[in-house]
Amino acid sequence: MRRFDDEDLTGAEFRECDLSGARMVGVVMQDAVIDGLVTRLVVNGVEVMGYVEAELDRRHPVRLLIRSDDPDDLRRGWRQLRDDWEATAERVRSMPEGSEHRSVGGEWSMVETLRHLVFVHDSWFRRCVLGLSEPFTAMGLGPPSVMDQEGIGLDTSARPSLDEVLAVRDRQASEVETWLAGVTPDQLARTAPVPDDGRWPPYAAGRTVRQCLGTVLDEEWAHHGFCTRDLDALASSDP
Repeated sequence: MRRFDDEDLTGAEFRECDLSGARMVGVVMQDAVIDGLVTRLVVNGVEVMGYVEAELDRRHPVRLLIRSDDPDDLRRGWRQLRDDWEATAERVRSMPEGSEHRSVGGEWSMVETLRHLVFVHDSWFRRCVLGLSEPFTAMGLGPPSVMDQEGIGLDTSARPSLDEVLAVRDRQASEVETWLAGVTPDQLARTAPVPDDGRWPPYAAGRTVRQCLGTVLDEEWAHHGFCTRDLDALASSDP
C-alpha cells in the first residue's frame, strides 16, 4: 500500500488509476473534479453516491431508459442518445473551424471520442451482442489498455474527418436500431454469444446480452457528456 503523508498534491492529475479502498484523512480538497466509476464514496461520514446518482438521473432522464430491461425503454433511450449526438455534431459545425479536432486538458477531441465509440460498437455490439468475428473498423480508437491495436485491425495513424467518422457512426447506429426493433426480454437475458477467439474485449465471456448492450449505451452517454463539457470549454475560451 502506498501512503502519502503531508504531501502537496495541488494540481495533481490521476489518469486511469485504481483508487479503490483509498482513504483520505485530514485532507484539503477544494475545486476538485472526479470523473470515473465511483461507488460507495464516503465524505465526512456520509455516503454520497446515492445523491450523485439521483441528481444525474434528474438532469439526464435518458439514464433511466438505458438502465431498463424493457425493450421499449431501450429503444427510446437509444433514440435519445442518437438525437443528442446529432445535435452536438450540428453544434461543432457552427464553432470555429477545426474545433472537432481540438483537445481540452489532454482529453480526446470530439473526432477522437467518436472514433472511440466506433471501437466500442465493434467490441461490445458486433462481437458480444451479435457474436460476429469480423475485423474491427480501422478508424476505431481503442483505450491505452488495448495493447496490440494494430493487431486487431486498428489504424493508429488514421486521421479521419468529422464527416468520415459520422458516416461510419450512422451505419453502426442502423445496426443497433434494426436489432433493437425486434429484440425481446428473453433475448436480452441470454448469455452473450462472444466469439471464442481471444480478441478484445477479454472480459466479456459469461455476460448477458443485456450487460453487453449496457456497455454500449453507458459509453455513448458518458462520452457525450465528456464531449459537451469540452466543447463548452472551447466555446468559453474562443473570442
